Amino acid sequence: MIYNQWYAVLPSREVKKGKILAVKRLGLNLAFFRTEAGQLGCVVDQCTHRGAALSIGKLKSDCICCPFHALEFDSSGKCRFIPANGISSTEDLSRYNVKSYKVMEANDIIYVWYGDNEKSTDELPFFYDQIDPSYSYGEISDLWNSHYSRCIENQLDVVHVPVVHYNTIGRGNKSLINGPKTLFENNTLITSANNEKDVGQKPKPASECVIKSTYLSFKYPNVWLNHITDKIKVLIFFAPVDDENTVLYIRFYCKLSKLRLINNLICFFGRYADKIVERQDKRVVITQQPKASEFKSIEKLLKGDGPIIMYRKIRDELKNGKNV
Repeated sequence: MIYNQWYAVLPSREVKKGKILAVKRLGLNLAFFRTEAGQLGCVVDQCTHRGAALSIGKLKSDCICCPFHALEFDSSGKCRFIPANGISSTEDLSRYNVKSYKVMEANDIIYVWYGDNEKSTDELPFFYDQIDPSYSYGEISDLWNSHYSRCIENQLDVVHVPVVHYNTIGRGNKSLINGPKTLFENNTLITSANNEKDVGQKPKPASECVIKSTYLSFKYPNVWLNHITDKIKVLIFFAPVDDENTVLYIRFYCKLSKLRLINNLICFFGRYADKIVERQDKRVVITQQPKASEFKSIEKLLKGDGPIIMYRKIRDELKNGKNV
């Protein structure tokens, strides 16, 4: 994982008031819950007293209660009450605090800060210049037995499109890869496919290619966008479960109509089109070895792998604490 980053990990709808959600993210067993006012809490799913899973406990006011001995912890992880000690106890309970993680919520997405709290920012990775509340969206999710870096690279890979997606988005046998042109600006990696049918011509270098109106964008550490048209977009956030598994949350955004009801209907069917394409990718990507990709690798990359090379280079710099 890249340290000191906001990771998109869950859709907001999955954490409901009055319920505790246990999930594994970033290699951590976490318990998510909401206070009575709707504020999110995220703590390690293990009581400090005897190690029971807090997620099978209950919520009491604004605290999560251990199912074993009813210790109460607030959304910051502070231990607020130990019933066995009695309400008159004056003991300092800080030694029982559970580790909490800073969370933020925007765009119907829950983000977890993975790093030092004092270094956290208010800037969440999202395409605010591309998607606003006027869009409707439909969402699907799928668990891949693959490291999140491999899942992301697949969505930046223009070479595989005519092969893996020969009967869907890659129809036309455009197997010759020009470029592609790849940019990194405003903390966003941008590229687009310039594929052509191979009739004996030489591929154009990246310098002779352009970013087309249909293009791909990526914001570190784990949010991707396919800008199909100004009114149709597909967004994916790749939620790392651990070093070998990733949940893909795939959203089909649309505002083709002035009527939200019609846009909602288009999104309903659009997400199934996404599912067809996603399953074609999954079949191949989960077989890649090693599970995680690295900048320094024994893989023999092609010129058309320019976006993947740039992704790996920047990811490597961020992992080493460099500003990009």
